[in-house]
Amino acid sequence: MATVAILGAFDTKGEDFAFLKRQIEERGFDTLTIDFSVIGESAFAADVSRGEVAEAGDVPLETLQANADRGDAMRVMSAGAAEIVRRLYAQERIDAIISMGGGGGTTVASNAMRALPVGFPKLIVSTVASGETSPFIGTSDIVLMPSVIDVAGLNRISRLIYANAAGAICGMIGASNAIAENDEQPMVAISMFGNTTAAVNHAKSILEDAGYEVLIFHATGTGGRTMEMLISEGQFAAVLDMTTTEWADELVGGMLTAGAERLDAAALNGVPQIVVPGCIDMVNFWGRESVPSKFADRTFYEWNANVTLMRTTPDETARLGKIFAEKLNRATAPVAVYIPLGGVSEIDVAGKPFYSPDALRSFADALRANLRPDIPVVEMDTHINDPSFSGETARALLGMVKAGV
Repeated sequence: MATVAILGAFDTKGEDFAFLKRQIEERGFDTLTIDFSVIGESAFAADVSRGEVAEAGDVPLETLQANADRGDAMRVMSAGAAEIVRRLYAQERIDAIISMGGGGGTTVASNAMRALPVGFPKLIVSTVASGETSPFIGTSDIVLMPSVIDVAGLNRISRLIYANAAGAICGMIGASNAIAENDEQPMVAISMFGNTTAAVNHAKSILEDAGYEVLIFHATGTGGRTMEMLISEGQFAAVLDMTTTEWADELVGGMLTAGAERLDAAALNGVPQIVVPGCIDMVNFWGRESVPSKFADRTFYEWNANVTLMRTTPDETARLGKIFAEKLNRATAPVAVYIPLGGVSEIDVAGKPFYSPDALRSFADALRANLRPDIPVVEMDTHINDPSFSGETARALLGMVKAGV
């Protein structure tokens, strides 16, 4: 029988969690309760006590209670809850996890859930579910369900929300158990933007014909971070990094940065990769009003009403070339850089507003000047979305993987 882990503060919200526990068990599932409360008296005995959670966070519960520092207690219980959840998952004792709470409870619960792999069912009923949720979600697949009212006792509204949450987490277990298609196929990661869709789709078809399952990540910051995370977890046989635009945002100050760790995972984890400077011609902002005034004299293109693109300069692309080289120099697996001299996006082509051979040349020159001599740099006199370019990169990646078998 599948087991749902129930994680929460069982002192102030004990009545709520007891109801949720009954709802899950009435649907035919076992439960395993984990208490991360600190000060108040727990409403019921948990399978994993708050003392055990505190010890997993390397601080005795008595110390936290004596100090009465809420911030410190949350940090310790967050770390402890994550460690407990990791252990339970490794021991195959849980099949899903659910929690409920306000901002503090959501912080502790989401930190624990982010320790679990993508695809493992995870849900939080939260008072902060309708606001800015990226600090809680990160690169995970946590489902946040709005609590509508505070998680503070049973009433006609909260009972409905909690019952729906119980049904949702139980349904997620059934759904995840039913999906097992193509699990035996090796996977390839590809990064994509609207401006590189044609290139990615063509490369994808070649890789799929060769027997690979292809996962595409939208290079919007979260997409790049998620791809890096999954590469680090050993999910992919190879990476076709067709769209590295997130580094332009990281360097210049755009809205879609994936952080300074972008381009680290494949190099540091021995994963073969082809890297392309896809869409490094652009820095991404939201509406035109979101563009900082210091960029007023730059070249812009309104991709749509909500997205404004700013052209990178030759100096900026040269700095990107140096950064790419520094990242790729650490690679322990085969790696190559392919540069489409005809342009790196739909609007970086002769006759379009972002066309700048000088900027692309600055990137290529800086890359070569700083790259290890054994790493190939292939320049092709074509556009990134030309099938000849995407086809060549896909076939080169297949050759890398085959050579390493």
